[in-house]
Amino acid sequence: MTTNTPDTVSVSGVLSFVTATKALAALRVAFGSGDRNKLDLSAVTTCDSAGLACVLAALSEADNATRRVTALHVPEGMQALAQVCGVEPFLS
Repeated sequence: MTTNTPDTVSVSGVLSFVTATKALAALRVAFGSGDRNKLDLSAVTTCDSAGLACVLAALSEADNATRRVTALHVPEGMQALAQVCGVEPFLS
């Protein structure tokens, strides 16, 4: 995960059962300051249901803290999984 762009958090690599807990903790820290409002997922190579849950939790927690975070460049695999699970609207 990188935060080089001032308003964006970028996630890369695998979001899975193995990495989701650590990724969510990092996203909480990254979005905790409140100055980032975009989540760039373009470099996510693989995502399973735990990875999707991680992303949705991060977006939900930001919304609950009255910060709207927008997911950008959602990979096709994650979009397909979200569609099957009926949660695709939460990624937009």
